[in-house]
Amino acid sequence: MPNTLFTAQSMRRTETPNAVMTTIASPSQGPTDGVTLWKVAMRADQQGPLHVFDREQIWHVLTGEVEIALGGERLHLVAGDAAVLPAGAERQVTAVTATEMVVCGPAEAVVTVPGEDDSRGTPPWIS
Repeated sequence: MPNTLFTAQSMRRTETPNAVMTTIASPSQGPTDGVTLWKVAMRADQQGPLHVFDREQIWHVLTGEVEIALGGERLHLVAGDAAVLPAGAERQVTAVTATEMVVCGPAEAVVTVPGEDDSRGTPPWIS
């Protein structure tokens, strides 16, 4: 695999009601071996939906603090902390303060939302 530089101009920004995701590196942006790295920025009190990924992800808090409801647990992370979110675990991320995180995981990860019949597929910031 050739070395690839991912410039700021090549990074993809996706804004949802819950957060802003910036895709730093992914297979659709250049040759990675199926791994994606993205940044998540959330304002204080923003909350993502309850959802499940079929693949493991690693979340690392750069600034601020977040609460992650994970399976029946609540994880409290502050700047410098990281958590492995296992495949198949229900999760919901809530920003306690304005926060930025970096996340990595498999690019083919598929998300489902409890109570919905069909999966939502692979989010655009992961592919």
